[in-house]
Amino acid sequence: MTTIIDGKEVSKRILEEIKKETEEIRKKYNLVPNLNVILVGDNPASQSYVRSKEKRANEIGFDSKTHYLPKDIKREEFFSLIDSLNKDESVDAILVQLPLPSHIKEEEVISFISPEKDVDGFHPYNLGKLLRGEDTIYPCTPFGIVKLLEYYNIEVKGKEVVVIGRSNIVGKPIAMMLASKNEWANATVTIAHSRTKNLKDVTKRADIVIVATGKVNTLTADMVKEGVVVIDVGINRIEDKNSPKGYRLVGDVDFKEVSKKASFITPVPGGVGPMTIAMLMYNTLELFKRNRLKRYIER
Repeated sequence: MTTIIDGKEVSKRILEEIKKETEEIRKKYNLVPNLNVILVGDNPASQSYVRSKEKRANEIGFDSKTHYLPKDIKREEFFSLIDSLNKDESVDAILVQLPLPSHIKEEEVISFISPEKDVDGFHPYNLGKLLRGEDTIYPCTPFGIVKLLEYYNIEVKGKEVVVIGRSNIVGKPIAMMLASKNEWANATVTIAHSRTKNLKDVTKRADIVIVATGKVNTLTADMVKEGVVVIDVGINRIEDKNSPKGYRLVGDVDFKEVSKKASFITPVPGGVGPMTIAMLMYNTLELFKRNRLKRYIER
């Protein structure tokens, strides 16, 4: 019997808990977390993501502000805005929506955001703490995967995990997190990728497979063993003439066939996706508590 992991339900519960805690803090201290989002250009997908994040932030009682910038904004102006947000004590979390125009380098932006306001958990300082096994702000999508595994009581300790994909956003962080000494981790982790030889041999021995490649059918049924847990991070558009939009969303996994062998599997959409925004809100609250609220209480 295969269990379909419901990311919508899990994210809903997490957001309800955040909303409750935020209200309690507001009543006690008259303070709430503040999230600032920067959007450069007019990419429709990015605009949609930002609106969704802003909506969630407002629903759970956060202060939220979005800075809409033209795609030809000068680098000096762009970094000046981040600098001002870094220095603004009322701002707890800064999110720069990707992708960015070619004249603004993603790596520079990530390093320029204060580690204390790095809601994505991508700053080299925070990633360094992750690598060292220290308490830190975890990247949102990997953290969402951990929360899904926890919610469904999926044992990770001592299990063999294969992560397909080595991006700085998902692949590398989730591998380091699940290999850490945390109580929700302690797995044996293998990172596979496009240059891995005999990938099928690697994945067939895995108890848990996490796929984050951005390529349809990266994982097929012949590549997994019976009872495997499959986490599909991919989101791909494929043509579908029967859909009003002319396309439908699928993941990196052949869901129809792999689900016949899996004990647990995430769908696309509705699996990992909703967790990313939930963990963004979780991180915003955490940054607020670690910094601004802590300073307020200590004064």
